[in-house]
Amino acid sequence: MKITVLSRSASISSTRRIVEAGRARGHRVRVLNPLRVQMHLDGGSQATILYDRKKLTPTDVVIPRIAQSISTYGLAVVNQFGLARVPLVNHAQAIAQSRNKMRALQLLSAHGIDIPATVMARDAAHLKEMVGLVGGVPVLVKLLQGQEKHGVMVCESLQSLEAALEAVLGLGHNLVMQEYVRSTGQDVRVLVVGGQAIAGVLRKPRPGRLSHTLNRGARLESLTLSPSHRATAEKVARLVGLEVAAVDILDVQGHPKVFEVNSSPALLEMEAATGMDLATPIIERAEALVAGAVPVWSAALETPQALLPPPERKGPVKVNVPRS
Repeated sequence: MKITVLSRSASISSTRRIVEAGRARGHRVRVLNPLRVQMHLDGGSQATILYDRKKLTPTDVVIPRIAQSISTYGLAVVNQFGLARVPLVNHAQAIAQSRNKMRALQLLSAHGIDIPATVMARDAAHLKEMVGLVGGVPVLVKLLQGQEKHGVMVCESLQSLEAALEAVLGLGHNLVMQEYVRSTGQDVRVLVVGGQAIAGVLRKPRPGRLSHTLNRGARLESLTLSPSHRATAEKVARLVGLEVAAVDILDVQGHPKVFEVNSSPALLEMEAATGMDLATPIIERAEALVAGAVPVWSAALETPQALLPPPERKGPVKVNVPRS
């Protein structure tokens, strides 16, 4: 089988692990930098995908590892492979949905997934007034633009919140504000592949670090997934439509609250913490898709209205039309 991994570099640890796992199972694996892919469209039925201006040879399946910083172009490349009917381990629409933090939370909340109390507004004054809706300070402030590693900050006072809001909104960024659980919650990451939760870790910040700056040197510990962790993570991945997803959960006294979904999770750190091979299941899922397995994202490509249950009707609806 010919596997194409879309990644900025073959030396990135997670990309390297996927390549190693694919070759260990006897497949031909190539890594393509999405920014070096060109797409030729002419309004006809035969679009052309090129790499460094040369026509790309066919592939059996594509595994996207699109960096946040190149989402717009990278997702166009993923989508072009999808239009060419190449099986995708993560569809462009599902990746985009996971990266729009507010839309992802809206989707999950509408389908009964518990999330931390969240507010979004465009004006700093409105956000300050809404602090009480998320339980008061401290609060999490999450950027809806920018690179993921720098997209979260914790504001422990109204003064620091005001300064952060003015600075962030002044730069033209949108953001959401969420409740922050200081001591009663645990941060859990669950890796889901092909609709099945296969591994979980606890993420613990370095001494002196607040939770949710966890991607800056956090310590990971293996975790035996509870039925609620497993069921919640699997449902979230299915709703967002991701074949491969890391679902980040706040476990508050055994009750899971989902606060983020990631489509290109780091593998090496989770492998080190769990002692598990987490790259091979991704290759196995790619094999299954090539063999005709039903994609996880197929149901999620319906409209949000189609995914929601029909509203309960209690009688005819009256509409008052003003007389002209």
